[in-house]
Amino acid sequence: MRSAVGAAVRRTPHQPSEFEQDGQREQRARRILQVAVAATAPRHDWTREEIAAIYYRPLMELAYQAAKVHRRFHDPSEVQLCTLMNIKTGGCSEDCSYCAQSTRYQDGTGLEAKRVESVESVLAAARVAKEKGSTRFCMGAAWRDMRGRKNSLRNIKAMVTGVRALDMEVCVTLGMIDDEQAKELKEAGLTAYNHNVDTSREFYPSVISTRTYDERLKTLGHVRDAGINSFPVNALVPIKGTPLGDRTPIEFTSMLRTIAAARILMPATIIRIAAGRKTMAEEQQALCFMAGANAIFTGEKMLTTECNGWDEDAAMFGRWGLEPMKSFQKAAQPEQGLAGDVAGLA
Repeated sequence: MRSAVGAAVRRTPHQPSEFEQDGQREQRARRILQVAVAATAPRHDWTREEIAAIYYRPLMELAYQAAKVHRRFHDPSEVQLCTLMNIKTGGCSEDCSYCAQSTRYQDGTGLEAKRVESVESVLAAARVAKEKGSTRFCMGAAWRDMRGRKNSLRNIKAMVTGVRALDMEVCVTLGMIDDEQAKELKEAGLTAYNHNVDTSREFYPSVISTRTYDERLKTLGHVRDAGINSFPVNALVPIKGTPLGDRTPIEFTSMLRTIAAARILMPATIIRIAAGRKTMAEEQQALCFMAGANAIFTGEKMLTTECNGWDEDAAMFGRWGLEPMKSFQKAAQPEQGLAGDVAGLA
């Protein structure tokens, strides 16, 4: 008979308690944020887990860390002024539930469809925007894509070249484009392409049925390959007569959290507050600038919705000590104190 004294004792592996698991998750989330904040260059391999860990940090901590990153890569006193012009209003075949420009909702919205603006009228508007202080001019057209629009593409390239000749950055939002069209626009002088993803893959069919999430990503791939970049942050602006016209606007804290997380994830990128800024109090906008936003749309309109005006924004800049960013000047700030920050993570 085997002695019980010498028998091997089998131990059940320790199973972490729920409390211990929470502690481990918290420790990992902190570590992810610390490493992200200490990075000296942009990353392109973020996982969903890492993004979520950063996004869901306590808001005050998230905004503070984003501000540190922002000051390393940008001059925090500079904000770019951008003006958006609707060069083709309404008559769109898409069914985006938030948009007044869809033909499906025009009876409810009362929006009148218009033809594409002339090159001359667009350049006249760009000159006004420049006189008011804007350094980027963006042109939007209400249609699904650029297929079969050779004449329109030719005119838009002339608009792009003309605006660029004013020493302004040029942005367009023309729906889905292919790789050749992206290259042509880039060669004409295009600086950025605004192409919203709209919502997550899971929610996409409930918001838009006339295109897919993957089609949007495909266009983003084309413009990236052409060397065109931009990152606007939009909030839903409920428009009466559209399916989402009665939705409650998003909470400001969600907008601030998105901007702060974006600044940490994309430290060198210009982050632009787009749709939804009109509803923000001035103090809320200041928090966004502190957390990493460094561009806004200003002027008469945001396509079909109201926009903060040039004079209004100039007064706000004066109160908060902000200055308009010059065109094509987005040099990174010196990496002051970074070595100490990195050493502290070891």
